[in-house]
Amino acid sequence: MLAQRIASAVVGLPLVILLIWVGGPWYTAAVCLIILIAAYEFQAPQLGAWTPLAMFTAGLAAAIAAGAFVGTDWVLWFVIAGAILPLVWVTLRGDPATALPDYTHAVGGIVYVGLLGAHLVLLRELHGGQDWVYLAVFGTFAVDTFAFATGKAIGRRKLAPTISPGKTIEGTIGGIAGGFMMVLLLNYFLGIRLEAALIVPLALLLPLAAVLGDLAESMLKRGMDIKDTGNILPGHGGFLDRADSILFTVPVVYYFLIWVVP
Repeated sequence: MLAQRIASAVVGLPLVILLIWVGGPWYTAAVCLIILIAAYEFQAPQLGAWTPLAMFTAGLAAAIAAGAFVGTDWVLWFVIAGAILPLVWVTLRGDPATALPDYTHAVGGIVYVGLLGAHLVLLRELHGGQDWVYLAVFGTFAVDTFAFATGKAIGRRKLAPTISPGKTIEGTIGGIAGGFMMVLLLNYFLGIRLEAALIVPLALLLPLAAVLGDLAESMLKRGMDIKDTGNILPGHGGFLDRADSILFTVPVVYYFLIWVVP
């Protein structure tokens, strides 16, 4: 498992760095592809693998990210489409027994994966967005890495045994500390240089959001009675398993910039 995680990182991290640096259509296309796969991974256990509704709603989720590149109005329009079109779909199908769970699951995936994931594009399109995406993504990766390493080394007490039995309190504290330090380091070395009064709150918020995002996805997986959402990333599971924390942290960074940073 550890060797697979390391191998995936060696292959994947340079590509992530390159795509964030390039930005523009190539970056947006990559984000859309990741969201498409992650949304399908979310939809398939409930709606059925390769069913038209699962693939359609995954496509709508990816379209929100594409809309974010064009303009924020397009985000709203695709979200509205994501609320209406699955309802039309289940209505035309005419099966009352499955209509409500299928509709709520479809919309849940569109909002959870599509709308939250679209903030990767929204953040990149801000002034200085390249550095902020680096900070959000690699700050999140630091939380996961330090939590994993600390949990393996000294983890004893379970954090949430009914949700995620492998997570420990010690590992979580290590992850939050590692993420805090990484945000401070990236703030300096990327040249962002926010003053302490601004960067310290963000350095606290980001790791907490990462932990919550990880736990939230674990809760959803328990509800779907699955261990991983996929197996496309060796050692990590599916794209949604890798992006769960990022779905929470990137919106936190985006709205922190919009609402707090002058």
